[in-house]
Amino acid sequence: MSGSHSDALVLFGVTGDLAHRMIFPALYAMAKHGALKVPVIGVAAPKWTLGQLRDRVKDGIKQSGRIDNQRALHHLLSLLSYVSGDYNDRSIFSELKAALGDAQRPTHYLAIPPALFSNVITALGAAGLADGGRVIVEKPFGRDLASAQELNRVASWVFPEDSIFRIDHFLGKEAIMNILYFRFANSFLEPIWNRNYVASVQITLSETFGVQNRGAFYETAGCLRDVIQNHLFQVVALLAMEPPAYRGFGAVHTEKTKVFQAMRPLEPDDLVRGQYVGYHREKSVAKDSDVETFCALRLFIDSWRWRGVPWYLRSGKCLPETAHEVLVELKPPPQQLFADSTPTDGRANYLRFHLAPSSAVALAARVKRPGKEFVGDQRELYLIEEQLAEQSPYERLLADAMAGDGALFTREETVEAAWAVVEPVLHTHRPARPYRRGTWGPKEADALIAPHGVWHNPKPKEAPE
Repeated sequence: MSGSHSDALVLFGVTGDLAHRMIFPALYAMAKHGALKVPVIGVAAPKWTLGQLRDRVKDGIKQSGRIDNQRALHHLLSLLSYVSGDYNDRSIFSELKAALGDAQRPTHYLAIPPALFSNVITALGAAGLADGGRVIVEKPFGRDLASAQELNRVASWVFPEDSIFRIDHFLGKEAIMNILYFRFANSFLEPIWNRNYVASVQITLSETFGVQNRGAFYETAGCLRDVIQNHLFQVVALLAMEPPAYRGFGAVHTEKTKVFQAMRPLEPDDLVRGQYVGYHREKSVAKDSDVETFCALRLFIDSWRWRGVPWYLRSGKCLPETAHEVLVELKPPPQQLFADSTPTDGRANYLRFHLAPSSAVALAARVKRPGKEFVGDQRELYLIEEQLAEQSPYERLLADAMAGDGALFTREETVEAAWAVVEPVLHTHRPARPYRRGTWGPKEADALIAPHGVWHNPKPKEAPE
C-alpha cells in the first residue's frame, strides 16, 4: 500500500479558505506538470452546483497568481465532482462512495476544522472508504497531549500508520529541506555542531500582518499552538537531530523524535507571551482575550550533543518584518588576542539560515583590515539561492501523499513528544503582555534572552555586509 499511487483525491472542506488559497493552486500546478491524473471529489456542506465549484477553483488560482495554461486548467476542471451534505450525516459518505466509483485507493484530505477530524475519520472507516486509502490531516493535530493522543488513537484504528499523513506545509518548503541537506552533506559542520562550540541558537518566524480574518481560529489556538509547537519545533529537530542511520524517511523520523523526547518540558519562566495592541478589535475576538499573538521561549535539549545549549524561539504577528531565520551562534575563541575581535553585539562567528522570504546560508567571521594595525571588520560568507522554479509546499506534499511517500510528514510518536514539551505551559503561564504594532514584541522577550545576548532581528533581503 505504501508504494502504490492513489487513484482518487477527496477534498473535505473544498469550499473553505484553505482549499481556495492553497490547495486549488497546488492542484493547478500539478496539472501543469502532468502529475494530476485522478478524479478530484470535493465534499462540503454548501449546496453548490459543479459550476459554482469550478468558478471557486478558477478564482483561487487567479488569486495566487495567473492562469497561464488553459489546457491544464481545463484538465483540472474536468476532473472535478462535488458531494454536499452534513459531515455528521452518514448518508454523505454513501454518496461519496458512489462518486468514487471503482476507485480503490483514494486519498482523503481533511481541510476542515480540527473538531471534525475524528468524526470524519470514523465515518470513512464505517463506510468502507478507508480500506486501501490514505488520509491527510491538517494541523493543528490536537490542542494538547491528550487530544493528540485521542486523535492518533482514532486515526490508527481506521488507517494504518503509513497511510496517515499529518501535514505541516513548512516541511515541504525548499529552504527547510535544505537544512537537512546542508547539515549532512558537508563534513566541516560536524566537529563544531555541538555543546562545545555552539553558544546558543535563535529561531525567528515573524509576520508584519495581524490575524486578519482568522480571529475565531486564533482564539482557539494562539501563537504557541499555531506556530511554535509544530513549525518551529520541526526546524529545531532538523538542526539538532543526530545523523540518520541510512537515507530513508523512517530513519529521519526516528532521529527527530529523539530530539523531542530529549527536550526539557517548558516552565512558565521559559515563556513570554505577547498580544499586539488592537487585537481585541479584530473580528470574532473576545474583548477580554488573553490569547497570545507573540510568543518567545527558551528551550533546552538534554542530549549528549546539546546539553546546556539554550535554544531561543520566537514568533509573532504585527512585527517589523515578515521573515523566517535561524542563527546558530558559536562560542568565542578561548583567548582574545585582538582588542576589536568582538563586535558590538558580541556575535563574531555564527551560521545564519535565512529561510523566508528568500533562501540563504551565511557564515560570519572577522576579517583584518589592510594596514599595520590588527583591526578587523565583521563579514559574512554568503550563499543565496533564488529558487525561481521551486514547487509550492502544498504541491509537493499533495503529490507525496498521493504517492505514499511519508518523508515530509510527521508521525504519531513525534507529534505526541512535541506536545509533551509544551503541555506544562499551555494553561499555566503569565498573562500576555501588550506590544505595539511594528515592534519586536514585549520587552520581556529581551529579558528572556539577555543572559545569552540579544535577539538577531532579520532584515528584508539581507545581503552580505
